[in-house]
Amino acid sequence: MLFKITVRQLSLKLAALISRRPGAAMPTNSKQTSPSVASTAGKTLQSPSASSLQKSLAGSALRQAGTPAQTGAATEGKASRALDSAKSAPLTRTLAGSVVSQSNKKR
Repeated sequence: MLFKITVRQLSLKLAALISRRPGAAMPTNSKQTSPSVASTAGKTLQSPSASSLQKSLAGSALRQAGTPAQTGAATEGKASRALDSAKSAPLTRTLAGSVVSQSNKKR
């Protein structure tokens, strides 16, 4: 019997199987980056004047657009510090807010 499956579908299934640990549930996220923030993040990644922090946060926000991906601990820390700083630009705060809102609530 022939199965119709794309290479992408196969690689996603394999990645899911490899990353699972026995008895551990995969962390999921019901929140996703909004289309407006995703657009802003894409423009930020292309901007030569964006800071490395802004580009890092933009990459994380885009990764979480349309997927159940969850913010990692290191990125969550960066985003949290950006939100705490009075010196953070509005763009940085927008990206950081999106990233933090999709973090693991147990951390």
